[in-house]
Amino acid sequence: MRLIPREEKFFSFFLQMSEIILAAAKTLREGMERGPDALREAEISVARMEQKCDDIAQEIFTRLNQTFITPLDPEDIHLLGSHLDDVMDGIEEATHKVVAYKIDPVPAPMVELAILIESCAASLKKAFEALNDSSPLLDHLIEINRIEGKADHLARATVAGLFKDEKDAITVIKLKEIYDCLESTTDYCEDVADALQNVVVKNS
Repeated sequence: MRLIPREEKFFSFFLQMSEIILAAAKTLREGMERGPDALREAEISVARMEQKCDDIAQEIFTRLNQTFITPLDPEDIHLLGSHLDDVMDGIEEATHKVVAYKIDPVPAPMVELAILIESCAASLKKAFEALNDSSPLLDHLIEINRIEGKADHLARATVAGLFKDEKDAITVIKLKEIYDCLESTTDYCEDVADALQNVVVKNS
């Protein structure tokens, strides 16, 4: 009989969240490439995925409060769960804004940012697979940081171009909000990468 409960499922929960995030990022990117009808369908699908991620995050936090022995520091588990949830929330918010603001056609830089988010999400999934298998994951974290830098540069340049070339103030506001949201989502991916880097350092 085990008197002190030990929870080993946290890695599995993280991997599940990363898989859902990648699916949501792909759905957003495909919706942007295909246009308004596909985006409306994407919004519904991504909202469902966001709820699944919320449920998993809540399960992580509940088990964390009930477990005395964890495979990682409790603070790291909480950070990873929170940051993954932020990534999913960012994808959901971006999808909603593109639909709510009736962006048609979707500008090429917006599609490119969605592609970068999907690339970040793919690297996140690989990193959590590596964490689950106790294999090296540093290359995946470096790739996330590289993609985030590219997204930051693209978003800044695009917003600067908006203020220079777009004459309609409402359009500027709408597009800037979406670009900021997309870029922030890559920031959230980098937050996950930073938290994973701390885990690697602590457990090396």
